[in-house]
Amino acid sequence: MADYYGNQPQDVRPGIDARRLWAGGVATAVIAALLAVVGLLIARGVFEVEVLAPKGEGVWGNASTTTYALVAAAVALLATGLMHLLSVATPAPSQFFGWIMVLVTLIAVVLPLTLTVAPSAKIATAAINLVIGLVIAAVVNSMAASARTLHRRRSQQQPAPPTRQYPQQQPPPTTRYYDQ
Repeated sequence: MADYYGNQPQDVRPGIDARRLWAGGVATAVIAALLAVVGLLIARGVFEVEVLAPKGEGVWGNASTTTYALVAAAVALLATGLMHLLSVATPAPSQFFGWIMVLVTLIAVVLPLTLTVAPSAKIATAAINLVIGLVIAAVVNSMAASARTLHRRRSQQQPAPPTRQYPQQQPPPTTRYYDQ
């Protein structure tokens, strides 16, 4: 049924601009990696907590700093993939994504607390994981919202759009009222 203006209804379904989503995902991966490095530098340099590094390794630590940053970046890319999947397959992608990220972040916070290391290292690692998890969740959710689109499909039953109709020319009047 046509609306007031004669427009036929359209099948509208949500979609996602994959290029924008994944460009944002790569940027989020860079942010997550840098957050991991900053978190480790603050823990080691400011609070002198041995997080992922033996005492003799200094503020930068050893190869575990690079590994930690790369894992944080990989988690951001996995989160982007999860959001992409949820965006094309579920009715409320942000809601599902939020719950999944909260639970994954909770695991990343609790896991270091179960290790047999110094309590300060447990707390510092849990805090870094919390910040990284929250930032990844917030940034991916926000950029996915800006990458959402609407795909419109015309219904199969719709006729082709009308072509422009020009008014027909009226023949000139043969008699004028003042000629009579």
